[in-house]
Amino acid sequence: MSSIPPDLDTPAINPETEPRRGLMLALSSPSGAGKSTISRALLETEDNLVMSVSATTRPMRPGEIEGKDYYFMDHNKFHSMVENREFLEYATVFDNSYGTPRGPVDEALQNGNDVLFDVDWQGTQQIAQNAGDDLVSIFILPPSISELEKRLYTRAQDSEEVVKSRMSKASSEMSHWDAYDYVIINDEIEESISDVREILQVERRRRRRQPWLVDFVRSLGVGQ
Repeated sequence: MSSIPPDLDTPAINPETEPRRGLMLALSSPSGAGKSTISRALLETEDNLVMSVSATTRPMRPGEIEGKDYYFMDHNKFHSMVENREFLEYATVFDNSYGTPRGPVDEALQNGNDVLFDVDWQGTQQIAQNAGDDLVSIFILPPSISELEKRLYTRAQDSEEVVKSRMSKASSEMSHWDAYDYVIINDEIEESISDVREILQVERRRRRRQPWLVDFVRSLGVGQ
């Protein structure tokens, strides 16, 4: 015997306005492959996407704002948060520590916002261990080694010594490409931005991120 929905006038559901759990979007790449450009483009166009804010033990620099650029804290506070497993990922660089506090990220996800991470493969690995199904990871590859080197020189932000250092690290960084959910070869930047945006849209549609679906399906008379 067929089941008839109890309310044939149930209004249509718009997935864009229904509550959902946000996701963590981690982008990684060797320097010069386009990760920062793609991140900026996403943040400018995606209303529900926010950049993760790291905590650090280094001193605040002129013009920096607490809670926007970093959460500034002393070494004792940072160590205490590490001991209490309050970081999704953390590392120490040149005597200063950096990490992503779990609390603000969890709050953003619960409010239906997605959180963007600009991290290396080690940071992504730590987040993957701590975030479970909330993480979506993308690795950005250059179309060739020669093009990567050309981009580093063209942007004229670094000295030749720094460029050579970045190039020497690129092979090691790219060797971890297969640990990511998605891989994009950034030949044309606008196409790559579009590809990442498409991945984001698809991942937002995953059933586990749309808790409202249970009640909606029940409103159709399914399972009653």
